[in-house]
Amino acid sequence: MSSSSLFISTEHQSQELRRVTAGEEVGTRYIPPWTTPYIIGIGGTSGSGKTSVAAKITSSINTPWTVLMSLDNFYKPLTPEERKRALENSYDFDEPSAIDLDLAYNCIKSLKEGKKTCIPIYSFSEHNRVPGKSVSIYGASVVVIEGIYALYDQRLLNLMDLKIYVDVDLDVCLARRLSRDIVSRGRDLEGCIQQWELFVKPNADKYVKTTMKNADAIIPSLGNNGVATQTLINHIKSKLQLKSRKHLEELSRLGQVEKLKPLSQLLNIHQLESSSQVVALKTVILDKYTSRDDFVFYFDRIATILVSWALDDIPAHAMKTIVTPNGVTVESPMVDFDKVTSINIVRSGDCFMRSLKKTVPSMALGKVLIQSDSHTGEPQLHCEFVPPHIEDYEQVLLVEAQIISGAAVIMAVQVLLDHGVALNKIKVLVYLATEVGIRRISNAFNNSVQIYAGEIVPTEALGTDHCKWARKRFIDSRYFGCD
Repeated sequence: MSSSSLFISTEHQSQELRRVTAGEEVGTRYIPPWTTPYIIGIGGTSGSGKTSVAAKITSSINTPWTVLMSLDNFYKPLTPEERKRALENSYDFDEPSAIDLDLAYNCIKSLKEGKKTCIPIYSFSEHNRVPGKSVSIYGASVVVIEGIYALYDQRLLNLMDLKIYVDVDLDVCLARRLSRDIVSRGRDLEGCIQQWELFVKPNADKYVKTTMKNADAIIPSLGNNGVATQTLINHIKSKLQLKSRKHLEELSRLGQVEKLKPLSQLLNIHQLESSSQVVALKTVILDKYTSRDDFVFYFDRIATILVSWALDDIPAHAMKTIVTPNGVTVESPMVDFDKVTSINIVRSGDCFMRSLKKTVPSMALGKVLIQSDSHTGEPQLHCEFVPPHIEDYEQVLLVEAQIISGAAVIMAVQVLLDHGVALNKIKVLVYLATEVGIRRISNAFNNSVQIYAGEIVPTEALGTDHCKWARKRFIDSRYFGCD
């Protein structure tokens, strides 16, 4: 194949299309977009322009949470003797054994499974990894891996959805490598030439070029054929659009289960009883003429009731001997509130902040930020901050002031599961929710996640003039004075 052409394996296309569009039964178990990230591998000889192609793809597909990962970060740590040889340009960095492909595989596999992973940072001037420093990655929707051996290890190939080889003449690669190493990495010309002749060129012929057969697409350098690169980018975009549509369809189906049971029959859904106090508080909160100060005061009251209610079943683990004010010694059960944590969904969940701290002052707090894409409507994870070792807590409260579609809470629950939290430890707290949102959350996790709601607006009531306000997100806007 000539260097000016583009090849995309038809077998790969058909297999990928079958996987994305297959009419599989959509189960009730939610699968977030980052649990099945689209992984692209880009290989080629040193100086072929892999990094430029990878950067072009990353910027052009314009998909949030795209991770560009270089296999250069996975060079193995050197012994003092090996480091001395590296500084003398006599160490072979271009053979497969110089890269820790086992670690690279484990990191990429973690991302493929939706888990958090840490990528080491490598210093080319020191010929070693930077001690104690790494880059944490979680929630990637697209992962682009580039490196001379990106298409070498069969384990990595098995994780990839698309494999690209950048094919460039070795003389061009040498010119580019000299410019990069001398200008960017502080190397001298003689050492660069020596390294090229001894290691880079022989290994390119022996190992790297043979990986071309593993590629689904073979393209020339970015500067030589922009048309081929753009064709490839269009191909990737179409696959990502299919993936996004499938995710949105899945979220929609979670609320459309036939023969729905009444919410009162679902043991995992708890709605606050309508006592006189609760009804009065709801009335004040719903009144558009309530001042902001009063709104905050009364919302804090009902939020405190919700938090206390959700914590009623905290188990007592030990008995403690206490002395009462009149001097009587008694044995009393103790509850360890330090085993409870809360994750607020920004910004709505932050309305519970005061109530949480008032109920359990020592409670560890975390946050997740989930927002919908302005073009597709697909919910996306922007950032997450969870307490260390969150999987060891006995109860994790996930708080949201208002639920409409339920998509953000579903994704937030999945974040907790990805961090090792058991589903039976998670409790969703919400003041106001629609029935369809509650059903989606419940169906997504097989009715196993406990939901505590102040008020749930039935689906049939949403179409009436009296309850249209339930479709408008107003709680956090009023609470923080942004309405």
